[in-house]
Amino acid sequence: VQLQASGGGVVQAGGSLRLSCAASGSILRINEMGWYRRAPGKQRELVAMTTTGTMISFDSTKYADSVKGRFTISRDFAKNTVYLQMNKLKPEDTAVYYCNAQISDSPYNNYDYWGQGTLVTVSS
Repeated sequence: VQLQASGGGVVQAGGSLRLSCAASGSILRINEMGWYRRAPGKQRELVAMTTTGTMISFDSTKYADSVKGRFTISRDFAKNTVYLQMNKLKPEDTAVYYCNAQISDSPYNNYDYWGQGTLVTVSS
């Protein structure tokens, strides 16, 4: 399985960017898919994550408090793709953003995958 991320770039504060991440390979089910980021000098942190529903649960999403109300995560299940719409960007959003997914290729496993990272730079 490979995760291919795209969409990073340079934007002024207050602007918007959309990140995309497509999963390819032997995929039975994507259990979770979302985004982390690592800012310069800081630890990696969760930005947003989607969890696929099961027979007893609905699809769900979660966000870091710092991005709530500004970022929106969405999934295209048919394309095995996750998007992160980032609005009202702030300089503190500057980071390398990594796509992450928990993927099963059989009913009996669940593997953790990471994309290559895409740089988002927000200028003040």
